[in-house]
Parts: sequence; C-alpha cells; structure tokens
Amino acid sequence: MKRTKSRKKIERVLPDSNGRDGNASPSALESRFAKARSQLNPRRQRVLRAILDSADETCFLSSREIAKRFHIDATTILRTTQVLGYRTFAEFTADLRQHFVSRINPYTVLKAATIDNLNVLKSDLDTQRVIALAKLIKRSRHVIVVGLDFASSLSYYLAYGLLALGFDAEAPIGSSGNLQYKVEVLSSSDLLVAISFGQCLRDTVESVLQARKQGVPTFGITDSNTSPIARFCDAYLITPVVSPSFLNSYVAPMAAISALHVACAHIDPKRSLNRLRPTDREYSAGHRWYREPKGFDGDLP
Repeated sequence: MKRTKSRKKIERVLPDSNGRDGNASPSALESRFAKARSQLNPRRQRVLRAILDSADETCFLSSREIAKRFHIDATTILRTTQVLGYRTFAEFTADLRQHFVSRINPYTVLKAATIDNLNVLKSDLDTQRVIALAKLIKRSRHVIVVGLDFASSLSYYLAYGLLALGFDAEAPIGSSGNLQYKVEVLSSSDLLVAISFGQCLRDTVESVLQARKQGVPTFGITDSNTSPIARFCDAYLITPVVSPSFLNSYVAPMAAISALHVACAHIDPKRSLNRLRPTDREYSAGHRWYREPKGFDGDLP
C-alpha cells in the first residue's frame, strides 16, 4: 500500500503532455472542458484534448483550419465550443491562446519558434531566386560558400551537397587569412555565396566586398533585406532564424538550402542522375559503410 501511495504522489507532480507541472492550476479552458465533459461524446473529447495538447499550433488557426487538421467539419468544432459555454469561436481561441501562454516551457517556446520559422519560409521563399541561384551555380567555374562561426554548418552543408551533384564547390575553414586568399583568386567566372544573419560577421561581409571589387558574382542567404549581406550581395534569399535560445535557429536556412540542392539537380537532370548513380551503388555495397562481420551474433566482446 505504501508503495502505491508513493507512486501516485510522484505521478501527480510529473509533467503532463503539455510539459507543465502536474500540480499546476488548470487553465480557464481546461476548467470548462472538465465541467462539460459529460455533455461531450468520446470523439469530441478526443478532439478537444488534441487541440489543447497542440495549443502552440492550434491557437492561431481558424475553425475551418482546425477542422481540416483533425479531419472533421467546422460545424462540429463550433458546436463543441458552444457546449463549453463560448458564444463565439473568437472567445474560444482567446482562452486557447491563454492556455498556451500559461503552459509555456523551454520546449514549447523552441518548438513554436521553429514551426513559425518554417511557416514564414514556406509562405515567403522566393522560388524564382532559388532557381536563379541554381542556374548561376551551374554556370560558375568554382563556388565558394562563406559561412563562419555557427553558420559554418550551413556553408558546409551547401557546399557538400553541391559537390555530390558534381559542382566545384567548397566552404573554406580556418583563419581569416585563409578565407581572404581563397576570395582573392576568384574571377567573374566564379561565384561567392555568403551566409550570415543579424548584424553579420565582419569577415563574411568583407569577403563579399572583396569579391565585388574583383567582379565576382555574389549571392547572400540572410534574415533581413536590410542586413549587410542583403545590401552588398548582387542577390539574396531571406530565411528567418528567430529563436528563444542564445543561438539562432537554422531550421529554415537548412530547408532553403535543401530546396536549392533540389533546384540544382533539376537544372540538368541527366547530368545529376549520372553523377548520383555511383553514389547510389555505393550506398548499397560500398566499403564506406559499416557491415557486420560474417558470423557476428551482435554481442560485444
């Protein structure tokens, strides 16, 4: 008996599916839900629970958008909120937003920021600029991708993907001097892609300025049309990087780079397929990948 009581006590203070403390006071919406539960059939109860559990995503949706998300009709959503005592759907969503705010924790904040960045990218990404950059890459003799500090992960990803497609690309690493020397040997037949956000890193901006002096085409990936990268590059893509962390969220820039890789592959499909065919064979039987020795039973020595 003592163990059972102790276990129940522990369960009451563990975080629930919203990430809140089990002893937290219920929100106004949760209180209405609890009082009206007996008037709701099991299906409507499940829908309401799902709406509450994903409040970070549902609190700004219309009744039709919520209905589409949960595969029901909008009338059912409206009638369900009326059972809870709301006169209008707007009153319901106001309480839903308050419910979300009252349950915020680091995970929900980061998740909401990530989803918002992707939604902004999806609605605002200039696909014509992506295609234009892909064509520019195809015409270029050599592509240098400049992304320093935390953005070096993005520059490496972009350059590596281009190499896989057969383009001569690199993301210089090392000292400022190494980057400077790499830029100084570029010509109008080459391309410099600069990736930086906010105030932008000095070395990245100066590489753009140096490239332009030499007549080298430049393209930027940044988060604002007023950033130094946007102002000094010949053309640019905007990708949001807003994050509650002390580091930027690079989910949206990574998605934009993936879109660019796809565009580059489709610029010349035959060439891309010929280039990727050996890679496909290597994935199936290449020595690069770990294989279990014959007779190995899975046990460690």
